Amino acid sequence: MARPHTASHRIVVALLVACSAAFVLPFVWLVSTSLKPIEQTISLPLTFIPRAYMAAIGGRQVEVTLDYAVSGPGAVVRFNSGPDAGRTGFVTSGQLSRGVDAAVVHPVQAGSWHVTEKDGATLGGRPAWDIIPREQVSSRIRFRWDNYPKALAALGGDAEADRHRVGFWTFLRNSVVVAVLGVLGTVFSNAVIAYGFARLRWRGRDAFFALTLATMMVPFPVLMVPLYGVFKGLGMIGTLLPLWLPTWFGSAFNIFLMRQFFRTIPEELSEAARIDGCSEWRIFWRIIVPLSTPVLVVAALFHFIFAWNDFLGPLLYLTRKDTYTLALALESYQSQNGGVQWHYLMAASAVTILPVILLFLLAQKTFIRGIATTGSKG
Repeated sequence: MARPHTASHRIVVALLVACSAAFVLPFVWLVSTSLKPIEQTISLPLTFIPRAYMAAIGGRQVEVTLDYAVSGPGAVVRFNSGPDAGRTGFVTSGQLSRGVDAAVVHPVQAGSWHVTEKDGATLGGRPAWDIIPREQVSSRIRFRWDNYPKALAALGGDAEADRHRVGFWTFLRNSVVVAVLGVLGTVFSNAVIAYGFARLRWRGRDAFFALTLATMMVPFPVLMVPLYGVFKGLGMIGTLLPLWLPTWFGSAFNIFLMRQFFRTIPEELSEAARIDGCSEWRIFWRIIVPLSTPVLVVAALFHFIFAWNDFLGPLLYLTRKDTYTLALALESYQSQNGGVQWHYLMAASAVTILPVILLFLLAQKTFIRGIATTGSKG
């Protein structure tokens, strides 16, 4: 018989749902913004669902943008004289009463909306517009899926202005190279070092392990200048090497994580293998590594996410656009035209984080098992 839910249980569930919603909301907003036209990304009040607005301009039913609401009554007129002769404009009721030299096209009531034809222009280069009552504007849900190919095409820069334009696939390849080589280095080097700390007995082991953990307290900004000097002396600045090569020399957090997991594996397995004549390397490769898949997946996933989203490292070491990773390319795209095209930026960001989401979903069970069993006995 199922136990009835208590008040405390409901409170815990409600808090978990609220926390989950707080984490999911920014991602939902990112995807929603990526499917909007540019004017709806900064409009107030905020809306999550992209819409298309339709209205009649010049006898044609076209898609329009809602520019602003007119605060007072007036009229749309065509000026007969002056610098605006022959052009259409809006004048207030007060201007009409003073005898503006213009022909009235149609009156305008307070609260009407100034609308502009979207993606349309007259022969003079100005898009068609009008001021109409709000009830004459219809709307429907419309997702701008074409934002995605446009965003990826524009990510490398203006094809006409930039002779050295680099495409999305180059940035993607660089990110994959850095992430994959970094994952291989993280898994291999940290597993070997952690095995030495967990299963081998040697003088000074605990002291060296404590010293290794102490390096976790040194922030990366403190190491930036000396590391840059080292890589510059080795001739690696401007290449991808500084972003993945250090992972082949171990990191304190992953060493600690794997050491704690290795200590949960029964010593009897290693002793039995030694009796059968196995070397330490063979014990590590044939017994410890197969039993440690969960913690290896955890370390691999942690580093993949870090390497994929890393911005400071590429900003510090990369000097040519053809070596940029996706994170650095997004920042460059954000300011390349002097203004932010938010719908394209969010579309490119959504594509960038998609591999991380898919990877986590595929490795979710193993990842959770590795976190849950690390450091526990039995």
